[in-house]
Amino acid sequence: MIGVKLQNYSLEAILLAGSLLLILSVLANRVSSKLSMPSLLLFLGIGMLAGSEGPGGIDFDDYPLSFAIGSICLALIIFDGGMRTSWKSVRPILPLGISLSFVGTVVTGVVTGVFAHYVLGLPWMAGLLLGAIVSSTDAAAVFGILRARSLSLHGSLKQLLEFEAGSNDPIAVFLTVSMLLLMTDPSQGPASIATFFLMQAGLGLIMGWLGSHVIRWIINHVGIEYEGLYGVLLLGLVILLFAVTASLGGSGFLAVYVLGLSLSNTHLLHKGSISRFVDGIAWIAQILVFLTLGLLAFPSHLLEVWKEGLILSVFMMFGARPLSVLIASAGARMSRNKRIFISWVGLRGAAPVILATMPWTVGIPQAEYYFNLVFFVVLISVIAQGISIPFIASRLGVTVPLEADSEQQREGLEDFLPEGFILVDIAIKEDPAINQKRILELGLPSGVLLISLERDQRFTIPKGDTVLRAGDHVRALARPDHQDELQKLGAVRIVSLPASEDHAGLP
Repeated sequence: MIGVKLQNYSLEAILLAGSLLLILSVLANRVSSKLSMPSLLLFLGIGMLAGSEGPGGIDFDDYPLSFAIGSICLALIIFDGGMRTSWKSVRPILPLGISLSFVGTVVTGVVTGVFAHYVLGLPWMAGLLLGAIVSSTDAAAVFGILRARSLSLHGSLKQLLEFEAGSNDPIAVFLTVSMLLLMTDPSQGPASIATFFLMQAGLGLIMGWLGSHVIRWIINHVGIEYEGLYGVLLLGLVILLFAVTASLGGSGFLAVYVLGLSLSNTHLLHKGSISRFVDGIAWIAQILVFLTLGLLAFPSHLLEVWKEGLILSVFMMFGARPLSVLIASAGARMSRNKRIFISWVGLRGAAPVILATMPWTVGIPQAEYYFNLVFFVVLISVIAQGISIPFIASRLGVTVPLEADSEQQREGLEDFLPEGFILVDIAIKEDPAINQKRILELGLPSGVLLISLERDQRFTIPKGDTVLRAGDHVRALARPDHQDELQKLGAVRIVSLPASEDHAGLP
């Protein structure tokens, strides 16, 4: 590797910096859970500290490359969101979810654009471009914070926010690209924009639906010897679908979301291991995109727009978002407290910052101003809204203890069990050889995966250093022949039987 250089840095230096940033980001996620702070805030902070104006001193200002990295990472994050969405739980809230995703996003973009014109003094087109860029939301941070407090949202509120956040990114992309087309080519009229929308949405939906059938058939019939390669194959197919749809003029983001939604609600070979692989890839994508965007930001430049950024942030939190929710949910049977909560958790995440790099790709004047302003708005949104979520949710009474949601979480669980595995509940017995021992010290059979621990009517996710106590209830994925060994820990109760041969992943 001697003599190999990228961006004026040796390959060794890039690998050293990259590995350290990745390790720090993973460790920071644990800190964010302890502090009930959105992990993306820490990821951005690490990226900024590593940048040219931070202690790291890494000089990085390649906006086109950042947009390319951000786009593929966002596609993977959106696909993972689709894979985590149960159609059974989404179906009852689908009309309202679509309204929030489409109407809510458009209203947010337009209202913010009007505000930017009259209050910030931006030209009409520039203001509407800014509104389009910041119009989408990110609900992942909300659920991460609530899980850290062992809380879940009441009723279908969680599914509603997940669906909105997973499906409104393509709308924001369409709005942003449309405004850029109008700014770079004034000859474009409403007919051209309408055609562009129909192409984006139509091809995105069609390619996602067709792709899901083709990809499911490939996964179920390819016959790969090693189970671990199925996730790798799916990753390649997802990226291929994204690229092909985008090259045809459709929305690749919408296509991969439809793909994820379809695959999550159908029988798929090795679905359990694939889902875990996709989850890990999505985490890597989140870390990579936020580190990249953090490196791209210059703190001194952010300070230059702090007044406009603060004014815009306050308006979006207390004006644009509540108004968009009110309009999108008009006529829906929903309590006042739920509407208020949905209005407050409209956090801005990765998508706005990624879209803020697009003006550079088409040579829009003041591109750096858009990026810095959007970055500042995202920071304020994550700090103000993200940290206050547990308090607001508690005051509005929209949360329930995590265990109260467990029955809903187990609906359709058999569809996700890996072939040949069962779900068991282990009541930890009173035994000095087990009590006050860390899980990694118990010598569990190879292949057993502990997925939850119930203690004092609260649920947590067990880790290797988790200490077990008598009376704990541990749920685990195991093979049937592991039952005898697991009974050494306590009474074993089978929660879900293994998938039958007819449901082993084949359609």
